[in-house]
Amino acid sequence: MNTHLYFHIFFIPFYLILLPVSGTCQNDQLSILIQLKNTLQFNSSFSTKLVSWNTNATDCCSWEGVKCSQSGQIIGLDLSNETISAGIDDSSVLFNLKSLESVNLAANKFNFKQIPSRFGSFTSLLSLNLSNSGFSGQIPGELSQLISLEVLDLSSFFSYGIHSLKLENPNLDKLVQNLTKLRCLYLDNVNISSQKSDWCQSLSSSLPDLEVLSLSNCQLSGPLDDSLEKLQSLSVIRLALNNLSHLVPDFFANFKNLTVMNLGSCNLIGTFPEKVLQLQSLQILDLTVNMNLNGFLPYFRMNGSLQSLVLSHTNFSGGIPESIGNLKNLSRIDLMRTNLSGKIPESMGNLTQLVYLDLSSNKFIGLIPSFQKCKNLTHVDLSQNDLSGMIPPAHFQDLQNLVFLDLGFNHFNGSIPSSLFSLQKVQQIQLSNNNFDGLLANFTNPSLSSLDTLDLSSNKLEGEIPRSFFELGKLSVLLLSSNNLSGTIKTIEFQDRLSNLTTLDLSFNNLSIITSDDISLVSHLPKFSSLKLASCKLDKFLILRNQTRLKHLDLSNNIIGGKIPPWIWKVGNGSLSYMNLSHNRLTRLEEPYNFPNLTVLDLHSNHLSGVIPIPPRTATIIDYSNNRFNSSLPESIGRNLSYAYFFSVSNSLLTGVIPKTICNASYLKVLDLSNNQLNGSIPNCLFESSSSLGVLNLGNNSLSGQIEGTFPRNCRLNTLDLHGNSIEGNIPESLVNCTMLEVLNLGKNNINGKYPCSLSNNTNLRVLVLRSNRLHGSVGCSQSQHNNWPKLQILDIACNNLSGFIPKDCFLQWGAMITDENGDPPSKKHLSFRVLGLSGIYYQDTVTVTAKGLELELVKILTLFTSVDISSNQFSGELPSTIGRLKALRVLNVSYNDFTGSIPPSIRNLSQLESLDMSWNKLTREIPYALTSLPFLSTFNVSYNQLTGRIPTGSQFQTFENDSYFGNTGLCGFPMTRNCYLLTEIAPEVQESKNRYDWQFIIIGVSFGTGAAIVIGTLMLSKKVRHFWDKYTTELVKMICLALGIRYAPYGLFEEDEDDEKETLDSDENSNESELESEVNQSKGRYCVFCTKLDLSRKQAIHDTKCTCFDRTKLLPTLSSICSSEAVSPYIKL
Repeated sequence: MNTHLYFHIFFIPFYLILLPVSGTCQNDQLSILIQLKNTLQFNSSFSTKLVSWNTNATDCCSWEGVKCSQSGQIIGLDLSNETISAGIDDSSVLFNLKSLESVNLAANKFNFKQIPSRFGSFTSLLSLNLSNSGFSGQIPGELSQLISLEVLDLSSFFSYGIHSLKLENPNLDKLVQNLTKLRCLYLDNVNISSQKSDWCQSLSSSLPDLEVLSLSNCQLSGPLDDSLEKLQSLSVIRLALNNLSHLVPDFFANFKNLTVMNLGSCNLIGTFPEKVLQLQSLQILDLTVNMNLNGFLPYFRMNGSLQSLVLSHTNFSGGIPESIGNLKNLSRIDLMRTNLSGKIPESMGNLTQLVYLDLSSNKFIGLIPSFQKCKNLTHVDLSQNDLSGMIPPAHFQDLQNLVFLDLGFNHFNGSIPSSLFSLQKVQQIQLSNNNFDGLLANFTNPSLSSLDTLDLSSNKLEGEIPRSFFELGKLSVLLLSSNNLSGTIKTIEFQDRLSNLTTLDLSFNNLSIITSDDISLVSHLPKFSSLKLASCKLDKFLILRNQTRLKHLDLSNNIIGGKIPPWIWKVGNGSLSYMNLSHNRLTRLEEPYNFPNLTVLDLHSNHLSGVIPIPPRTATIIDYSNNRFNSSLPESIGRNLSYAYFFSVSNSLLTGVIPKTICNASYLKVLDLSNNQLNGSIPNCLFESSSSLGVLNLGNNSLSGQIEGTFPRNCRLNTLDLHGNSIEGNIPESLVNCTMLEVLNLGKNNINGKYPCSLSNNTNLRVLVLRSNRLHGSVGCSQSQHNNWPKLQILDIACNNLSGFIPKDCFLQWGAMITDENGDPPSKKHLSFRVLGLSGIYYQDTVTVTAKGLELELVKILTLFTSVDISSNQFSGELPSTIGRLKALRVLNVSYNDFTGSIPPSIRNLSQLESLDMSWNKLTREIPYALTSLPFLSTFNVSYNQLTGRIPTGSQFQTFENDSYFGNTGLCGFPMTRNCYLLTEIAPEVQESKNRYDWQFIIIGVSFGTGAAIVIGTLMLSKKVRHFWDKYTTELVKMICLALGIRYAPYGLFEEDEDDEKETLDSDENSNESELESEVNQSKGRYCVFCTKLDLSRKQAIHDTKCTCFDRTKLLPTLSSICSSEAVSPYIKL
C-alpha cells in the first residue's frame, strides 16, 4: 500500500501538467468582461458567446470564448462571429486586459471604423485576428510594437474600395520591421500599393521565420524579387490578384515545406517551373487566369501530396501525362480554357478521391476514360473539346454523387448513355452540340430524380420524346432544339406534371405542337420564363394570357398567319423582354397595340404591311426586314432608338427620305435600310456619328447627292455599303479615319475622281467594291500611299475609266491573296460583325461579285474567297508577272482593257484559281502550256485577243469550248476547227513566194483593183446608186444566210446623216439587247459585208474584230450592259 501511495505522490507533478492551465477568474478580470459585454453592441439573436455570459457567475474563465491563465488572468478572448457593430475603440475596457495573448474579433460588423491604436499596447500578444470585421482606413503604426506577435490577420474576403484597410503611413516596411517573430501574415484585400515593388525585400529582411504569406489583392506590383528565397520556412504563399507581371522564380522549387501556392490572376509571364509541380509537399496549386503563363505538366512521382490542381485560363500546353494517376490524393482538377491537347489519360479514371473535374475549352481528342471508379465525383465538365466516339453506359455507372455533367460541344456519337438517366442526385446534364443519335431512353424513377437542367439540343436524336421526360417533377430547364425528334406534343402534356418548368425549347425539330383554345386547360401550364417553339408547325398563336412570368418568347419559323393579336404584347405582365415572330405569315399588327419594354423585337420575313410600327424605347435589337410595309420611315422613329444597337428595315418597300432623327440613336451599331426605294440625300450625321456605328448599309436605293460630312477620327465602321444608288462626288478623304473598315462597297453609283490611294491606312480592309462608277486616272499610288491591304480578299474596280499601267508591286501588298493563312481564328469562316461583344448576334455582310461568268450575291463572304476584277477599264501595258504571287486567288477578271504582251506564265502559280477572264484585250503570243497545271480552273476566256499557236491540251483545258478562244485568228487546235498542221504546211510556201515576183498575178490584181475603185467611187458619189447597192447586197447576204440557216442582222455600210445614224444605232442597240437574251448559239452583233465570215460548221456569222468600217465603240454595245446590269454575264459571245 505504501508503494502504491509513493507511486501516486511521485507522479503528482505530471498530473498537474496534464490538467488544464486555466485557473479561476480573478475579480478584476470578471469586472472588465462584464463591463465589456455591457458596452458592446451586438445582435443577441445571432450571438452564441456574449449572450451566454452569465454576469452573476463568479468564474469567467468558463465563459464561451474566454481563456485564462493558471493564475486567473485572461490571456485569450475570442468574440468572432458575434455581430458586434460598436463598442471597440481606444476608450474600450477591452484594453484593460493587459495579459491578453490572443484576440479574435473576426467576422463582425464595425461599419468601417478605424482599428483602435491601443491594440499596440498588448505587449504579450501572440495572435491578433481582426479579419472580415469591417474595419477601414489606415492600419495604425502602433501595431508594429507587438514584438511578440506570431500571427497577424487583418484580411478580408472582399475589397471595399475606398473603405478598405490600407498601409500608407506607415507602409508595409514600417509595420513589419519589429515583428521579427511573425510566422503568419494575412493582409488580403489591404491596399499596400504605396509599397511599390520593394515589398519582397521588406518581408525577407524583417520576417525570417515567416511560414504563411497571404497578400491577395493588395495592389502589389512585381517582380518577385530573389530576396524571397531567404524565406525557406514558407509553407503557404497566396499572392493572387496582384499585377506582378513577371516570371515565376525557379527558387520556389527549393521550398521543401511548401503546401499551398496561389498566384492566380497575377498577369504572370514566361514558363512555370516544372519542379514546383513535382514538390512532394505541395497540396494546392492555383495559377488560374494568367493568360500569358506557359508551362507543361511534368511526370508526377508516386505518393505526391497534390490535392488541388487549378490551371484554368493559362497557356499551359502539351498533354496530360499518364502519371497523373500517381496523384492518389487528387480531389480537384481544373484545367479549363488552357491550351492542353491530346488524349485524356486512362489513368485519370483511377483517381478514387476525385470530386471536381473540369477540362473544358481545350483541344482534347479521342475517347474519354471510364469514371466508374471515381465514386466521389460531383462535377464533370469536358465541354468544348474535340472528344469523339461512343460513350459506353458503364463509364458513368453508379456515380451516385454526381451532380453536374457537361459534355457539350464535342463530337460524341452513338446513343446517350442510359446510365445517366438512372442517377438520382444529378441536377444538370448538358450534352448539346454533339452527334448523339438514336432514340432517347426513359428515366428510371423520374419522380425521384433531382434533375433540374436537361440540355440535349443540337444533336441528331430521333423518335418521340419519352413520356418519362414529362414526369421529371423538379425539372426547370428542358432544351431539345435542333434535333430530328418527331411526333405530336399536346400542350396538356405539360399541365400539372412539370410544375417547376421555367425554360422550354423544342425548336427546329420535326415536332408538331397542338395547342388548345380552352382557357381552363391553358391556365394549368407551367409558368414559363422562356418559351421557344420555333419551327414547330404552329398555325396559330398559343393562348399565353396567363403566362405572368414570361420574359422570352420565340414563335419564329412557323406558319402563323393573319394579324398579331393585341393581347400577345401583354403576356408576362410587363416582364416580356424578347419577342421573335419572324418567318411567319403575319400580315399586320392589330390595333390598338402597346409594346411592352422589349429588349429584342424581331418581326422580319413576314407579310407585314402598312405603317412601320414605332419600336419601344427600351429595344436594343429591332429587325423589321423583308416585309411589305410600302411606307416611309416615321420622322420621329429616331427618338425611339435611343438604346438600339441593331435596326434593320431592309427589303421592305420603304419610300421617302431617311429622317434626320435617326441620328438620335447614339448607341446604334448596325443600321440596314438596304434594298428599298428611299430617295433624297444621306443625312451627314450618319457619317459623323460613326464613332459608334459599325455597319451602315444603304445599298440598292435611289439615294442621291454626295457623301458629305466628316468621318471622325475614332470612326468604328466595319462595313460601309452604299452601292446601287446615284451618289456623286468624290470618295471622302476622311474615310481614312475608319481604320477598322473591312467592307467598303460604293459600286454602281456616279462617283468620280481618282483611285482612292488615301485608303492605304485602312489595313483591315477585306472587300473593296468600286465598280460601275466614273473613276479615272491611274491606280498607281505614291510610296506614302501604297495599297497596303494585307487582309484584302475581294477587289472590284470594274467598269470605270481607269487607265495606265498596273504597278508591278501592286499585288505584293495583298497578303490574304498571297497565302491561305490570313490570320483569322478558326471560328471566323466568313465576314460578319458582332453586334454586342458578349452576345451571339451577328450582322452578316453580303456582296455581289462577278465569278465564272455570272454576277453572284455572296450572302456569306467566306474568308477563303478571293477575287480581283479590274475589267472594263482602259488599262494598258503588260500584265505584271507579280500577279503570280496571289497564290490564294480564286477569281481573276481583266477583260475589256488594252493589255498587251503575252499572258504571264506566272499565273500557273495561282493554284486555287477557278475563273480566269482575259478576253477583249490585245494579248499576243501563245497561251502558256503551264496553265494546264491549274487544278480548279473551271472557267477560262481569252477570246478576242491576238493570241497565236496551238491551244494547250490536257487537264481542265479539255473542258473549255470554242467560246473561250473566239476572235484569235492565230489560234489552232482543239476545240477549234482550225487544224494546226494546215498552218505549218502553208507557211513554207508563203516564205518561198517572198523571194520572187509573179507578174501574172500582179497584172490581174491591178486590174481588179482599178475596177473596184471605179465601182466604189461611183457608189460614194451617187446617193441613188449607193441606196441601190446597199439594198442589193443586203438582200443577197440575207438570202445566203437563210439558205444556210444563219440568222443575219444587217448594218448600213454608209451613213446617210446624223438623224439616220442615230435611228440606226438605236434600232441596233435594241436588237442587240434582245439578242443577248437569246440562246448563245445564235448569231449576234452588227455586221458588214466586208468584215463577216460565214462559219458553216456552226451556222454562225463571225465578225472580224479588226474591221474599221465603223468605230469599235459601236461594235461593243454589250460593254455598257456588263457594267450596268447585274444579270448579264461578262462572257458575251458574239
